Amino acid sequence: MLPTPFRTTSVARLLRVVGLSRLPVVAFLALAAASLAGCSLWDSITGSDDDKKDAEYVERPVEQIYDDAWKRIKDRDWTEAAKQFDEVERQHPYSIWARRAMLMSAYCYYMGNKYTDAISAADQYIQLHPGSHEIAYAFYLKAMSLYEQIVDVGRDQSNTEQALTALQDVVQRFPNTEYARDASLKVDLTLDHLAGKEMSVGRYYLIRGDYIGAINRFRVVVERYQKTTQIAEALERLTEAYYALGVYNEAKTAAAVLGANYPGSPWYKDSYDLLVSHNMKPEAAKGSWISRAFSSPL
Repeated sequence: MLPTPFRTTSVARLLRVVGLSRLPVVAFLALAAASLAGCSLWDSITGSDDDKKDAEYVERPVEQIYDDAWKRIKDRDWTEAAKQFDEVERQHPYSIWARRAMLMSAYCYYMGNKYTDAISAADQYIQLHPGSHEIAYAFYLKAMSLYEQIVDVGRDQSNTEQALTALQDVVQRFPNTEYARDASLKVDLTLDHLAGKEMSVGRYYLIRGDYIGAINRFRVVVERYQKTTQIAEALERLTEAYYALGVYNEAKTAAAVLGANYPGSPWYKDSYDLLVSHNMKPEAAKGSWISRAFSSPL
């Protein structure tokens, strides 16, 4: 269960000031509620770092450091806020505030678009405090930092694969949380993105007449990403590629499966027209790998 949200009006004001639209509000409330138990309210917000420079070392009480960090947060100066939270760890490493400052620093790295640093800080928190009641947020923050680094399908998708793994980890570890609900939505988007990468490469091969290469890519979409928005086009492209190779049974099967699952799709119309124009019609072959992949309609 998530920590009980604050019921004070000051929190609503803080939410408006800080602007936490990039992450679910409940994520912030979870942090804030945990921190309120022992210290002042700004203990609940966050921390960030824009470059590798530490704050100038001036020994201060932990309350003053938090106060300085909160001032930076109100100014949306995530870099300086992170430096202050890092100072908590440096000057008061064995205090309870050092643990909380670590997670807040990770959050501000995220808000400052320093995703590598956010991941590093979240990983450190996970390693050092696996039993913390804020651990779910650390996993979620790491996943979101990876998710934000997803690039277009024309580039390497290693970050996308890592994001998918991290998001699925949140869903599996913390299924009854707001983090899991948000992560689940992003899992679907990430899968669709990975399927889009396979489609992009498959189209490239298809246009250049490398039909085997194209089929291999479209097959990945059918077998791994069957629930994505890319599946209808993948089946139509398989119809094209198999027809071009003269493997008509598979071409007809791809079109038949496409028609069974997406009868009103323009992709099915294209597949149907291709076959009919050559005196064939969609017909599923039971021994086809495509039929096996779609043993029941989507």
